[in-house]
Amino acid sequence: MSWFIAALKKYAVFRGRARRKEFWFFTLFVYLIYGVLGGIGYATQSEVAFGAFFIALIAFIPPTWAVTVRRLHDSGLSGWAILIGLVPTIGGIVLVVFCCTKSNAGANKYGPNPKEAPALA
Repeated sequence: MSWFIAALKKYAVFRGRARRKEFWFFTLFVYLIYGVLGGIGYATQSEVAFGAFFIALIAFIPPTWAVTVRRLHDSGLSGWAILIGLVPTIGGIVLVVFCCTKSNAGANKYGPNPKEAPALA
């Protein structure tokens, strides 16, 4: 949960690096929230519940982009590589592979390796 909160605190920070752990825990919790809100909306057929789902969907777009760009930076890629996700079918697969790759050891042009930095200050 602390990795999810850490990613939310960096809501619109597109510089620096993010560990795989931060990226995947953020992604996990976002999809859990979507699932719960969507499930409640589907089960109750309530406009309020569907509204909450869509508000969450919109609210999580900037932090999702930010943590993805920082994850790409950790792999030594430009943040603009996120645009490869716009290519139908294969783009999303390539983006997931990029996010799964191991981080560069030591500092790179995007900053120090977050694994070597002090944990969640």
